[in-house]
Amino acid sequence: MSYKQWFDAHAAKHAAIMEKLTRLSDDEVIEYFRFENMVKNEPDFCPLYAENKKCHDTEELNCYLCACPNFRFSDAGFAVEERKILFSTCSIESPDGDRYVSESAIHQNCAGCIVPHRESYIKKVFDRDWLKIMKEVPSE
Repeated sequence: MSYKQWFDAHAAKHAAIMEKLTRLSDDEVIEYFRFENMVKNEPDFCPLYAENKKCHDTEELNCYLCACPNFRFSDAGFAVEERKILFSTCSIESPDGDRYVSESAIHQNCAGCIVPHRESYIKKVFDRDWLKIMKEVPSE
């Protein structure tokens, strides 16, 4: 599955959940996306939910900005670095991010970064139209 295919499928899941939450306030929507609630009420949102497993090692995890707005990807690649294709990167160059480098590719590794999963960050960039957030986000 390409980055774009995953992103489009994820956007559709996110939109379906938001459609159910129209009666909630913005703060209540953000609270709804807390990991513990999502595992219980939206088990198909993430494949890790079936194992009650988090994508990031943090006590408080909010899944509203799964598909980080700072993650940039290109299925065709952005550039070639040392004969490897750069497929993804972090637009804020988070010091907690890393790179996964294979023989032919470079991918952003976001496992150590929790920036988009903190509710304070989500509240700062929140929009009920999740795709608007994905286009342009101020750095934290």
